[in-house]
Amino acid sequence: MELISVIITDDHVIFRKGLKVILNEIANVKVIGEASNGNELLDLLKKQKVDIILMDIKMPKMDGIEATKKVIEKFPDTKIIALTMHEEIGYFNKMIDAGADGFLLKKTNKDELEKAINLVMDDDNYFSEEFISSINKRTIPKKTSHVSISEREKEVLELICKGNSNAEISKTLGLSQRTIDGHRSRLFDKTGAKNAPNLVLFAVTNGLIKT
Repeated sequence: MELISVIITDDHVIFRKGLKVILNEIANVKVIGEASNGNELLDLLKKQKVDIILMDIKMPKMDGIEATKKVIEKFPDTKIIALTMHEEIGYFNKMIDAGADGFLLKKTNKDELEKAINLVMDDDNYFSEEFISSINKRTIPKKTSHVSISEREKEVLELICKGNSNAEISKTLGLSQRTIDGHRSRLFDKTGAKNAPNLVLFAVTNGLIKT
């Protein structure tokens, strides 16, 4: 099992230390560094390569949104998962637009952390199911979507929004991965979403899913 290296970027030292203990309990994960803001993170990345950065959003000097943009620009192979206490969809939107591969709430647990890290390392995305559910309940769509999707496409869309990979969706629905790929492709075409994060955002803000 290949080891996944992680850097924690958060301005609260106690949170970083606690998270480090949890992450190092995951068999294939090792925390190799910590940073309290974007500037410190960029300095770290000049000295060592890392697979995944767990990125807080609100930090002094350079916040997580700006730091994510700079990391993607300078180190495009590095994966970034937002890890935040903020449940507003605006933060989600900004982090995804900046290039983040996942979005987790700080009240997450070890199992979800492990799932998110492994999915993101497999070039997939992961979004906190609790966050999506919370936003879906609190958000009144500002516009009515005219997108028409089938019941099967809706099932696939809801599973994507819950952070399931294509393989997991295939297993859950009893369909081949090729069939799932076809449904995803049609969902992108119908919604105009350019990637999975944009698809999730579209689904939530247009009331296309129930969680």
